[in-house]
Amino acid sequence: MKADAVSILHLLNGLKQFTVPIYQRTYSWTPKQCEQLWDDIIRAGQNPDIPGHFVGSIVYIHDGVPLASGIQAFQVIDGQQRLTTLALLLAALARAARSAPNTGVNADLIQDEYLTNHYGEGPRHYKLLLTQSDRDTLISVIEGWPLPPQTSQPVIENFEFFQRKVASGANLATIYEGIGKLLVVQISLDRTQDNPQLIFESLNSTGMDLSQADLIRNYILMGLPGDEQAHLYSQFWYPMEQLFGANYGADFDYFMRDYLTVASGAGSIPNIGKVYERFKTYRVDKHSASITDLVRDVYDHAVYYTRLAYQMDPDPEVNAIMRDINTLEADVTYPFLLEMYADYARERLSRSDMLALLRLVESYVFRRAICDIPTNSMNKTFATLMGSVDKSHYRQSVEALLLGKTSYRRFPDDDEFRRMFVSRNIYDLTRRRAYLLAKLENHHHAKEPITVKSYTIEHIMPQTPNLPASWKAMLGPNWQQVQSTYLHTIGNLTLTGYNPELSDHPFLEKRDMAGGFASSPLALNADLATAEAWNEQAIIARARRLADLALQIWARPQLAQAPASAAVIADEDEEDEEAASA
Repeated sequence: MKADAVSILHLLNGLKQFTVPIYQRTYSWTPKQCEQLWDDIIRAGQNPDIPGHFVGSIVYIHDGVPLASGIQAFQVIDGQQRLTTLALLLAALARAARSAPNTGVNADLIQDEYLTNHYGEGPRHYKLLLTQSDRDTLISVIEGWPLPPQTSQPVIENFEFFQRKVASGANLATIYEGIGKLLVVQISLDRTQDNPQLIFESLNSTGMDLSQADLIRNYILMGLPGDEQAHLYSQFWYPMEQLFGANYGADFDYFMRDYLTVASGAGSIPNIGKVYERFKTYRVDKHSASITDLVRDVYDHAVYYTRLAYQMDPDPEVNAIMRDINTLEADVTYPFLLEMYADYARERLSRSDMLALLRLVESYVFRRAICDIPTNSMNKTFATLMGSVDKSHYRQSVEALLLGKTSYRRFPDDDEFRRMFVSRNIYDLTRRRAYLLAKLENHHHAKEPITVKSYTIEHIMPQTPNLPASWKAMLGPNWQQVQSTYLHTIGNLTLTGYNPELSDHPFLEKRDMAGGFASSPLALNADLATAEAWNEQAIIARARRLADLALQIWARPQLAQAPASAAVIADEDEEDEEAASA
């Protein structure tokens, strides 16, 4: 490694080309950061007592062998944001100098010495080659060409920012003088002697906003020759980014956390902020195959993950169940679901069994929510579950293992679920209350489901603490206790498109008015259409009927006897509970 402090114009001068590797992030500086650089340049340009202004480091790799054209090629490891921003400022300055001669600024010199290699041909003509859509946009800016169809918004926005600044009355010679005082530390690495990844980590250990995904991608690709980088990136990593789309930045780290939970086989879930460190450990200690095989495996699992997380599976029934699981916000199930889907994709699990297991997971999660069982144990439950599955009897084994859970990991039985379903405050379940009502409504007409978003939740017995006299009379002398006990329970909740019209009207008016229960097309309102009164007995009766339906929807499998493996898991649960209470 060789490090020198140089002016940034000296760094660019000569037959050189700085290439941003294909895997690196696109240009992302904003006008706010450009404003700061501009202020520093003007201050340095106007003050003869300022000999130089340090703006950071530029780290690059070179192989020591010039191209046939004599142009020395460098691969930028760190500093592309600074280099790109300076190129945009120089392009704006050169364009202004051409329009205003005799300013002391030579536009051709800027173009030929700092933006292009005068005799370089094709891509070698340019001092700086960016990645993806940034590349063509920057070239168009430098050449004054029409913008490409796919433009880089940050490149255009910041170029226009500098054009406005240059045209605002600042002396062009002062700007050029200030640019000439910008200093960087150039750190030149030799691929045969230096470890670019370790240096990159050191440079980015002080708070840069690189995500775990950025660090992992760079770790995989940085040390490889350019051709191999381009192949792995274009063949696997870029398509993987496209799978996540706009969610890549937010969701990829969570995917990689779940992937490592599955791939490492350790049954422990990495901290989301330590995914990169766990990945490096996995690569060194666990994954002895080639880097290509590793990236291919990550890509395959990314396909499985996005199919589940974004309901992108070719099978509509898989998507329908996953939509429900995702509505339950059951992210903790993903290590298990990811490995199960991988087995399904590799034809180790039948479609019918996978669908049954997806429904099983949904039932397990929802029954526990209704029974108000703390969720903090489910991380370990689903991280370790697959390690105990007998895949020769896949479905039966998973069912037995979940049924064998006890204590705070239990799968609530029908009696517990029914009891809590009837009496639980459903209204406070936030997102899950709409999910619950939609499942009840659509169970018998799944091919023509209603969209719950088109309706609002209606309290049949009103919420107002000052009930109208008609309601007090219908509920009886203990109306306050009835309202307090049953107001937010399933027996008193339904869906309607006429919530404002129904208001606090007497029950029979709610039933018979236009848009009322009697004319409602919803199955949830069928028993309300013929009810003559709405009181404690009616609410309980309706709740029990809906509980019967809930037992069908969120079914619990019935096994004559749990296998020994499930008993072992149950014993471990008890030990965990004892340890937690110690």
